Amino acid sequence: MQFRRLGPDGPEISVVGMGAWAIGGPWRFGWGPQDDDESLAALHKAFDAGVNWVDTAAVYGLGHSEEVVGQAVREHGGEVLVFTKCGRPWYGRENNEPTYDLRPDTIRFELEQSLKRLGTDHVDLYQFHWPDTETGTPVEDSWATMADLVTEGKVRWAGLSNFDVQGLERCERVRHVDALQPPFSLIDRSAAPEIAWCAANRTGVLCYSPLGSGLLTGGFDADRVRDLPAGDWRRTSDEFRPPRLEANLEVVRRLEPVAERHGVSVAAVAVAWVLTVEGVTAAIVGARRPSQVDGWLPAGDLRLIGADLAGLA
Repeated sequence: MQFRRLGPDGPEISVVGMGAWAIGGPWRFGWGPQDDDESLAALHKAFDAGVNWVDTAAVYGLGHSEEVVGQAVREHGGEVLVFTKCGRPWYGRENNEPTYDLRPDTIRFELEQSLKRLGTDHVDLYQFHWPDTETGTPVEDSWATMADLVTEGKVRWAGLSNFDVQGLERCERVRHVDALQPPFSLIDRSAAPEIAWCAANRTGVLCYSPLGSGLLTGGFDADRVRDLPAGDWRRTSDEFRPPRLEANLEVVRRLEPVAERHGVSVAAVAVAWVLTVEGVTAAIVGARRPSQVDGWLPAGDLRLIGADLAGLA
């Protein structure tokens, strides 16, 4: 397993981290019903193999993902860094509909709830999940609250997720942004400007959806898309419907000879490609079963050669 430092003053983390979005179970943006025992087994599989961090969020499964993550970390017993997020509260709202809210009091309330679910007294990396588009709160005020939480010892490092360059710059003027979490993969390179900004400003980058939410695993075709459970958000995603679906599956076909050359899965190649991008620290890869961890784990020590990269560019 390769390790890299998250920013100039952050922790040494494995280049692949465990993503806990799907294991939250059913909710508006869920992946359908999940088996908690399988989720726990997948988490332990990753931790035992050298993955030393897990990324979750309060809103995943409306708190359930954090509960499962907290249990797995306690059971593991070793040092596993826990990264989570705030800013999508649903508490007391009709039909538990999440909103976008980064008011200072909301940030503090969400952190306290997350700490209870995780069973800990601090979060290693606390992140704003999305910009606040609902309350009109200046992001500078929100980020100042995050800085206070670091000073108070409730948060070790502070990060942003899904923020653009303008948002990064506004926060950076208040306090250094330790990490950014953008979506990035062979089929979604839209975060390239943000990753470049992070490289220039010594901000770590944790890329999520490096497998295109499963499209780049090599296990998808049109029949499987049709068979996705009713509660799986991917059923309504343009990336999983024509004409994008055909284009995305063509990318998978281009990955196959590279995977064969290295004796690994297509998924491992897709993740390893993300790790070659300048400025990227690590990739967040989800799994709901131990077998899924086996598919992408070799990316943690896979070094793509020049011919591989030329064919994927």
